[in-house]
Amino acid sequence: MATTGSGAAAPASHATSIGWTRADMARRVARDIGRGWTVNLGIGIPTLVADHLPAERCVTLHSENGILGVGPKPESDPDPWIINAGKEVVTVVPGASYIHHADSFAIIRGGHIDLSVMGAFEVASNGDLANWATDLNRAPAVGGAMDLAVGARKLWVMMEHVTRAGEPRLVAACRYPLTASAVVTRVYTDLATLDVTPDGFVALEMAPGLSLEALQSRTGTPVRSPSE
Repeated sequence: MATTGSGAAAPASHATSIGWTRADMARRVARDIGRGWTVNLGIGIPTLVADHLPAERCVTLHSENGILGVGPKPESDPDPWIINAGKEVVTVVPGASYIHHADSFAIIRGGHIDLSVMGAFEVASNGDLANWATDLNRAPAVGGAMDLAVGARKLWVMMEHVTRAGEPRLVAACRYPLTASAVVTRVYTDLATLDVTPDGFVALEMAPGLSLEALQSRTGTPVRSPSE
């Protein structure tokens, strides 16, 4: 995937002024990934999830540049030839496969990815995804994100809740060009975990000390609690 709303990967220690750190977000996503799933982790914040998946969960991580069986980041002596789609050095687990780029995308397009986790610029209340742009400072292409958005069985998004300028990323309708329509089923931000439902966003969990009213003030579309 060429672009994400969260930009290049950032250190796991990064923290916003309120809410969860990126490492917290990664642990939260990892907790929800099912046993035996095949999962693609997009460029940026989603790659942190690999470091929080217990081996006994038997999750297979796929990278579209041609690895089936990506492991966590190396603790020492990294092999510079083993990289993910974001050009980060990674490890591989026992039994991993190196595959042709075309075969990697055949896995995606054939519906064999249980879950794709992506970054985004914006997610709309109906699940529309926008995670690419033609900004001169970014790669001007959608990359593999479009294939993953429609090919994966589930699509979750990890991103910070607002932009650096304080504008909401969860909106009624996306302002950026769409990657795919009505595909996102769950969103993990530094402030909340939200499901995308036919009636819009439902906050399943919020960062400690954050009220629904405070969350709503940072969101560009209505947010409901599960009890509503």
